[in-house]
Amino acid sequence: MNYLAHLFLSGDEEELLIGNFIADAVKGKQLEQYPEGIARGIRLHRLIDTYTDTHPVVHQTKLRLRPHFRKYAPVVADVFYDHFLATGFDQFATMPLASFVDRVYQIINQQYDQLPPRVQHFFPYMMRQNWLASYSEIEGIRQALAGMSRRTSFVSGMERAGDELQANYRHYAADFHNFFPELMLYVEQVKKEL
Repeated sequence: MNYLAHLFLSGDEEELLIGNFIADAVKGKQLEQYPEGIARGIRLHRLIDTYTDTHPVVHQTKLRLRPHFRKYAPVVADVFYDHFLATGFDQFATMPLASFVDRVYQIINQQYDQLPPRVQHFFPYMMRQNWLASYSEIEGIRQALAGMSRRTSFVSGMERAGDELQANYRHYAADFHNFFPELMLYVEQVKKEL
């Protein structure tokens, strides 16, 4: 899952949200350097990634994407899924997407000093360009994936992913809607055990 889904799945716990947000920049046992609430968020992020990476519906999405994006198919799938969460946010959340995004940016901004350097570097851009809300539009997905494509060391093709999303929109939407409720249930269970 990409940023929006990880943040949404954190629920109301602010430290859990911060940990879930920064987890990709925290390697191995570095999580021990963080307060327990943030460390729980890092562990939750890793569990979400493992569950997602091994889920059969997500596997189908990646198979559909692999001919176009090869090793970057999982990245494209994550961003597509964030798009469908953003467009149907009111089906899953008790507040509008815009309110949720504003709340998240405020929480992260208040904990800026806790963010790893890599996250401190990109977070101001994320907030200024409103990445999370932009995922609700195909043009926002195009921009996000084009930006990722520019940062890859190999030809990724991700700059064309918006076209793939448009061409097969209902297939990717169906994948997301089959998968995400199961992920939500899984997260509710594991949050109690963290």
